[in-house]
Amino acid sequence: MPQVPCLHCHPHTYIRMVQHLIERCLLFHMTRDDCITALAKHARIHPLVTITVWEGLLKENMGFFQAYHQAISLRRHLIFSNGSHERVFNSRRRKL
Repeated sequence: MPQVPCLHCHPHTYIRMVQHLIERCLLFHMTRDDCITALAKHARIHPLVTITVWEGLLKENMGFFQAYHQAISLRRHLIFSNGSHERVFNSRRRKL
């Protein structure tokens, strides 16, 4: 198992690792809060570190994050809408 870099000993390497983990979260269409929670739970990354790196990425890639946020919002809306339609359909089907 590879050794995780130390924030205090190798800050640049540690920050690059956190950046990579955030990028992995983005591939799973996670929100910032979802990413913070996942990295805290699974990688033991302090939330303040994740927030700081996320904000740095946001400043460097504002256009990407605007488009990403819109895509995430649309995706969540569609998932919620489909779930709502399924519940209505299933409740009507049960009445028949």
